Amino acid sequence: MHSTWRITRLLSSFSPNIQGMLWMALAGLIFASFMAIVRHVGSTLDPIQVAFLRYGLGLVFMLPFFLRLNIADFQSARFGLHAIRGVLHAGGVMCWFYAMSRIPIAEVTAIGFTAPVFATIGAALFLGEKVRLRRILAVFIGLLGALIIIRPGIVTLELGALLMLIAAPLFAISDLMSKILTRKETGPALVAYLSVFVTLTIMIPALFVWREPSLEEWLWMGLTAGLATLGHLCMVQGLKIAEVSALQPVKFLQLFWAALIGFLIFAEVPEIWTWIGSAVIVGSTTYIAHRERKARSKNLP
Repeated sequence: MHSTWRITRLLSSFSPNIQGMLWMALAGLIFASFMAIVRHVGSTLDPIQVAFLRYGLGLVFMLPFFLRLNIADFQSARFGLHAIRGVLHAGGVMCWFYAMSRIPIAEVTAIGFTAPVFATIGAALFLGEKVRLRRILAVFIGLLGALIIIRPGIVTLELGALLMLIAAPLFAISDLMSKILTRKETGPALVAYLSVFVTLTIMIPALFVWREPSLEEWLWMGLTAGLATLGHLCMVQGLKIAEVSALQPVKFLQLFWAALIGFLIFAEVPEIWTWIGSAVIVGSTTYIAHRERKARSKNLP
């Protein structure tokens, strides 16, 4: 909490969009480190249990933020939206944790880049935004990038890759709801409420696969919860102060960190198809971000 406050003061001299981009870049580095720990712990614990422990222990890190909330904060909180967001996010989390235990880190990250593409679809479906033909084409091109990575019908379709394609739109919806909620609520409150509802949602399936973690696993999961909470705080701070379209390209830095960590720690070498598909997704999402920025500046739909 104190570290994020110091970083906020340090970045205060930059424009809001630059500040948001730096926050998002920092979040990407933190999440890449978090993914490496999840891959390590997921080799011995069930992915659903790992997901539950990550969010359950994360509540400990959110306690200071709960203590700072006053009655007005609770009165302004839209708990119905928080609950819906939590359930959807929990579904994405369980798919993501399973994928992390089955396919390379870079591949998980690359397929996850389709989330901004799904966010464009979600903006039209849930926010009533009009999407022009070029954006629709960009969406389909982004999905084509995901198909290049997983190559269904050419290679055996990994369950982990399929689940990541399910997780991506769920996370996109969560991001859209986060943007709506930040208009009236604080970033830390959003992360805290998300932790509560995700934990409650994952708790039931986690009970069916539960086994007592070792001391080492408890320590790793504690670190995982801390890093994930810090990463989400950085991400929400970026979403709060910057335009969503300006932040999307910065997210692609996470692929570099994921590929580097996967190679150095797990000897994972991404296939050429992962890089080609990632380039297609990056190009598609960057174009969508460009169109969003241009439409906003010209007041176009």
